[in-house]
Amino acid sequence: MLPVSSALSIFIFFSLAFLLGCISQEEGESEDNPHRIAAFIAQQNAEGKVANRLINEKSPYLLQHAFNPVEWYPWGDEAFKAARETGRPIFLSIGYATCHWCHVMEHESFENDSIAAYLNDHFIPIKVDREERPEVDAVYMAATQAMTGSGGWPMSVFLTPELKPFYCGTYFPPKSSYGRPGFGELLQGIVRVWQEDRIKILQSADQITQALQLSESEFAEGTLNVDLLNSSFNHFQQMYDVNFGGFGHAPKFPRPVIFNFLFRYAEHSDEKQARQMAMVTLRKMAEGGMHDHLGGGFHRYAVDEQWRVSHFEKMLYDQAQLAVSYLEAYQISGSEYFAEVARGIFDYVLRDMTDPLGGFYSAEDADSPVPENPSQKAEGAFYLWEKNEIEELLGKDSGKLFCEIYGISSKGNTIADPHGEFGTKNVLYLAKQLPTDKPTIAKLESGRARLLAARAKRPRPLLDDKVITSWNGLMISAFARGFLVLQDVRYLNAANKAALYLKNHHMMQDGVTLLRRSRAGEAGLTAHLEDYAFFVLGLIDLYEASFNIEWLQLAVALTERMIELFSDERGGFFDTSGQDKNILVKLKDIYDGAEPSGNSIAILNLLRLAAMTGREEWRTLGEKALKLISPRAAQSPGAFPQFMVAMDFNLSKAKQIVLAAHSPADQKLEEMRAIIGRKFIGSRVLLFADSKEGQAYLGKNQEFIRMMEPQNGQTTAFVCENYVCNAPTNEIEELKQQLTATSPK
Repeated sequence: MLPVSSALSIFIFFSLAFLLGCISQEEGESEDNPHRIAAFIAQQNAEGKVANRLINEKSPYLLQHAFNPVEWYPWGDEAFKAARETGRPIFLSIGYATCHWCHVMEHESFENDSIAAYLNDHFIPIKVDREERPEVDAVYMAATQAMTGSGGWPMSVFLTPELKPFYCGTYFPPKSSYGRPGFGELLQGIVRVWQEDRIKILQSADQITQALQLSESEFAEGTLNVDLLNSSFNHFQQMYDVNFGGFGHAPKFPRPVIFNFLFRYAEHSDEKQARQMAMVTLRKMAEGGMHDHLGGGFHRYAVDEQWRVSHFEKMLYDQAQLAVSYLEAYQISGSEYFAEVARGIFDYVLRDMTDPLGGFYSAEDADSPVPENPSQKAEGAFYLWEKNEIEELLGKDSGKLFCEIYGISSKGNTIADPHGEFGTKNVLYLAKQLPTDKPTIAKLESGRARLLAARAKRPRPLLDDKVITSWNGLMISAFARGFLVLQDVRYLNAANKAALYLKNHHMMQDGVTLLRRSRAGEAGLTAHLEDYAFFVLGLIDLYEASFNIEWLQLAVALTERMIELFSDERGGFFDTSGQDKNILVKLKDIYDGAEPSGNSIAILNLLRLAAMTGREEWRTLGEKALKLISPRAAQSPGAFPQFMVAMDFNLSKAKQIVLAAHSPADQKLEEMRAIIGRKFIGSRVLLFADSKEGQAYLGKNQEFIRMMEPQNGQTTAFVCENYVCNAPTNEIEELKQQLTATSPK
């Protein structure tokens, strides 16, 4: 979000700080089976604890708070009515199930009987899962960033009964320390001001809300040219850590959208450093402790500059995006190492994050029970090792080798210990280059398998088992592309099954209106721009992997519905439809962070679908959005890497590759698709002319596709750019040459 004007921000912050007694902020976190939430609820019931209103919710995060003495409300009319009728301010607490500092604040304050009693007597407390309700999170995060200059979770926001924010923060300790107010004291200060200076509070709340609304209207159309791409590359070049990879200082976040941009920029500019920065960073990440060397997948971020020590939660959106990054690194470099990292991510998701019905779960927690003392939780407890544990499990010789390769020490190897919990424990990271001789490789593989089996006996971190449409769309895209690149049919099956799950369980009866999430047999909540955009992304990639025309048709139908619900006549898309009047500001998400923005993906989808179906009005719509957002991108070139991918697609000559065959099971068709899949082409679409309904659908607006058919009775490839095609070919080697050529001959 763009902050409100600095003058207004400073006025609001300091006027309230004066009234409350100069409050400073500390940034919070920058986001059956015994590790399911059902086990937690059963345990609380067994202990005779009394549940609050949240017990009827589906969100694991809200259910974690269902036994707090705080009388929480979920976000909704009941809470809003209570605030209006009592005249009390609202305390809005926003977080998510795998958030470490959310757990800390819960334990310190929300489980504190005296703090809870005061909160219940003087406020209407509301809990929100930011992953279920991103529209609520986005509005109040914008206010928090504007008022404090930073943001994070847990987010702690005080609202008027009309839902307007007047004081914002993140994590508060229970008692004042290090110049920060204690949460109990803060509550008392808020109550005092609410009782004595309510008019000033209401005026400030109005000003904040007006400023947020104003910031969303400040868009001006720009131009589309390669200068924006160059500016973005220059930004990342300046931010690049030449010693350890990554961009900026610790803590280090992966931001896969940066790799997406750098690979495409390198392809079209021949700027070798762009490719090198991405490759080195991906390798350093994979070698470090942020990578789970036993179970596959990646943790959220590294707390140190060397990628050594993680914040140990695992998020589905990270797995999906990083899988694609490592696939593309493999396509470009041919290094099997990158392919193995991608396979490890897929194995992890299939093993630990996949619902039996096909959907993908959201996350695993950073905290988990300490194996030797399960009643106590600690961050990373599931993943860390004492040296003697490894030696006992692997034996003297294998244990010594393993400890040398993975940097294991009897003193511990965690060079950063944010919470003072790690002690002599070790995180696995590659301290030495992996050996290449087969006996040593086999010994290390055996060691990893034995440690993984031993780790599986430990108590696991909490699993957030809700299925979110947007994140599932990203994972469907990753599995579909994984099949194209690595030719493992398990990946195609997983993508198909997940897409069917969303189609059958996350779709309303009209067949084009999506729901946001499902859990425990119930789907609900209004879907947002990112849900439509990310699911369409997955469907486009799934069509290219399967050649099932129904997936492309669904992508088109959902895109039409997305335009109907979210399109802004000035250009681009709003996050929400505006139908919920309890959302103060109709925001437009344009910044690419840990996830790509809904606009960046929606624009790229429009451009790809225009190239696939001949819907030129969608190309025009995509270009209009690019022009509207481009001035913001020029101001902050590092905040728009996925937007730059869409810009690059629009500026470059996208290849249209059409394979013509009479059967989707034709062996040469599969061979040609595999050749195309192994080749990195940043701007291309892949189509199947089947001489049947699929080709008729593709050819509605594209006469040249209607004319394509297998030559000499064999599968034939047509490689085109801007509707100009090379000579059709049945030959694999000729296809390879045409894919490498810069333009049709």
